[in-house]
Amino acid sequence: MNYKEFMACNQFTREELVAFAYGRLVQDRPAGFDGRLPAPPFLMVDRVLSITSDGRQGKIIAEQDVSFDAWYFQCHMPGDPVHPGCLCVDAVWQLLGFYCIWRGALGAGRALGCNEVFFNGQIRPFNKCVRYEINIKRFSQLKVSGASVVIGDAQVYVDDEHIIDVTNARSGVFQGIVYPDYPLHSPHATGGQMKGDS
Repeated sequence: MNYKEFMACNQFTREELVAFAYGRLVQDRPAGFDGRLPAPPFLMVDRVLSITSDGRQGKIIAEQDVSFDAWYFQCHMPGDPVHPGCLCVDAVWQLLGFYCIWRGALGAGRALGCNEVFFNGQIRPFNKCVRYEINIKRFSQLKVSGASVVIGDAQVYVDDEHIIDVTNARSGVFQGIVYPDYPLHSPHATGGQMKGDS
């Protein structure tokens, strides 16, 4: 699809999300369009059912199918397999970063944190579907730095049972932080504070 079609689209299939992860979904990417999702197996969503905006606010509804032999059930925990709650929080960050790019942000996404996470249930190997509902409270594009930041509250459901709340989850998109020449040593080969290119 082209960039205009991408920004007008309000739902995405797994094939499209994986293509986005590999940088192949948008054919005419503008300069600075470095946004990605993690590739499988770390991609934590299978489809975006709805993505909408209303001024600085919006909403995302997405799903992940539960596979009884998923990689995380093999190691977390042996003899007591359970979906790591931190991966649900990461799914929220992934979706928020995707939202920024969908809204026109240029650069690469990074998780920025959240205020509180409340767990009231668990995801087991023979559950069927995890659903993420994120209410976007504020999306901002910063003119001076070119960065974009989004804040949202998320509810996570498994088979329609509400099991997790994440408040004030934050992701951002920043210019000049991509490390495209990995594994070669370059200025972006080490971490620390994100300063971008000057």
